[in-house]
Amino acid sequence: MARTAHLAWPFFDDAHRALAREASAWVASQQVPHDDPDAACRAWVRALSNAGLLRYTVPKAWGGALEALDSRALCVLREALAAHDALADFAFGMQGLGSGAITLGGSDALRRQWLPKVAAGEAIAAFALSEAQAGSDVAALTSRAERVAGGWRIDGEKTWISNGGIADFYCVFARSEAGSTGAKGISAFLVPASTAGLDASRRLHVLSPHPLATVRLDGCVVPDDHLLGVAGEGFKLAMRTLDVFRTSVAAAAVGLARRALEQTLRHANQRAMFGTTLGEQPLAQAMLGDMATDLDAAALLTYRAAWQRDTQEGRTTAVAAMAKLGATELAQRVIDHAVQLHGGRGVLVGEVVERLYRDVRALRIYEGATEVQRLLVGRLALEAAR
Repeated sequence: MARTAHLAWPFFDDAHRALAREASAWVASQQVPHDDPDAACRAWVRALSNAGLLRYTVPKAWGGALEALDSRALCVLREALAAHDALADFAFGMQGLGSGAITLGGSDALRRQWLPKVAAGEAIAAFALSEAQAGSDVAALTSRAERVAGGWRIDGEKTWISNGGIADFYCVFARSEAGSTGAKGISAFLVPASTAGLDASRRLHVLSPHPLATVRLDGCVVPDDHLLGVAGEGFKLAMRTLDVFRTSVAAAAVGLARRALEQTLRHANQRAMFGTTLGEQPLAQAMLGDMATDLDAAALLTYRAAWQRDTQEGRTTAVAAMAKLGATELAQRVIDHAVQLHGGRGVLVGEVVERLYRDVRALRIYEGATEVQRLLVGRLALEAAR
């Protein structure tokens, strides 16, 4: 199965098809050691910048490649990168997510200051929303922002922060209205990593290694103009940012699953078994059939959502949630089948499918867990039927 066969689908234009093929060819030529995830992530940011790919994470007015953030471009890039190296995808995706709140809600001055650096790989971005007791339930966050002379003082602790510890700035969400509860009264701020009182030294280690940290904010003071969007409406800004980049998480899952199917088809054709090959066994063929079907279903959900955001008016929250839900769950199943069909080799450290098994698992949790996406899709379906 050709890796680019799906580009014939009508969701894409010729520019997207060319970008996907160019990115796939480029990333296949890259090798970055993973011994040190921090160093590897920085290396990928430099490489992505040199290749011009980070320019797709910001709009053209601030150093980007296209007039506005283009979901299909983000998705074809993340799919291509993830199929080669999950850390390459991580480095690209976090530049977009980490700076997304600036793109959508920052002042022109902040955009001019930071977004060209993001596109050029000169500044690493981070999105600091989650807390220990406010992950899926983001509205439960307790970090506080208080007005002080000339700015805001921020106190609290964020966790599960991608790029934590290596980021040059953090888009931080904190409760800014005393007595507010739920989604109301939350504001967003740009906090440079050099701000006094910010500590990202508590690193977190997970099964697919990448830069991750708990970020402590202890009396961090930022100027008034570091407010992103409107005071008290940070929750809306966070959700708008996630609406853009959630679909690209689905695309990363598609890339991981596509690589798993490729590896498994090759293995099935080569593995001798019962006088023939694994691929000639009916049970193996049935599993491969399920994998190919699941992969196409995941890709269709993903690129439908990206196409709809790029070309149609109105909300895309539901289709983005469906894409995130469907693609990550289906990709997990594809990769699980891949490990099973590889037998003992499938669980050997260093095998491609073993790495993919570790890489895909977190995608069902971050940027909105599967269970939250199910609830969101169900609620929106009920609203549409009223």
